[in-house]
Amino acid sequence: MSEFFNPEKGIWAWLSTLVDVVGLSVLWIALCLPVATIGPATAALYYTVVKCVRGREGGAFGYYLRSFRDNFKTGLRTTLILIPAAAVLLAVHHIARWYGTRVGGFLYILYAAQYFALMLPAGVLCWLFPLLGRFDCNVKNLFGTAFRLTMVHLPSTVVIVLLTAQAVALCVALWWPVVFVPVIAMLLASLFTERVFRKYAPELAEPEEAPEEEE
Repeated sequence: MSEFFNPEKGIWAWLSTLVDVVGLSVLWIALCLPVATIGPATAALYYTVVKCVRGREGGAFGYYLRSFRDNFKTGLRTTLILIPAAAVLLAVHHIARWYGTRVGGFLYILYAAQYFALMLPAGVLCWLFPLLGRFDCNVKNLFGTAFRLTMVHLPSTVVIVLLTAQAVALCVALWWPVVFVPVIAMLLASLFTERVFRKYAPELAEPEEAPEEEE
């Protein structure tokens, strides 16, 4: 009977995780509403998901707010750079699609090539905020590292981009998944990003994953 009332086991652990998943998703949405704060809000979400949802540490909302505060300046500057860049890329994409689908021929080939080329900026975007959440770096280093990781770990990048795109599409098509999809998508993405991060920063390894010392 004592196991049933143990807050760290059984149904209580699952309920605690559920509260974290829904609460963090809603908090992320609320802090993204000003648009310019999408960067620090997303970096904080990644950090908290890794620490609390994946790592089973308590105090998820405290972790989130501290990370949001610590990454606010860099995240804000990063977002202000991304907004006009994303607007230009989307405009070019819509123009290419309009001509490619209506004129056809060589223009359709260019449209298809441009569609796949978007994988690179999308990959950089998907690496930016996990990097910001896990490492202390300035805007220049943040973009440079995100680009290098996109190119060096291209298979993981493709998976993360497709995963993110599907999460966004699901939330756009059906509004109600927004109360849990942000955390679930971040958790799935972390399966790839954390593996890459540990190659360059072994100190990020979780205790059970840390290499054993030789006798």
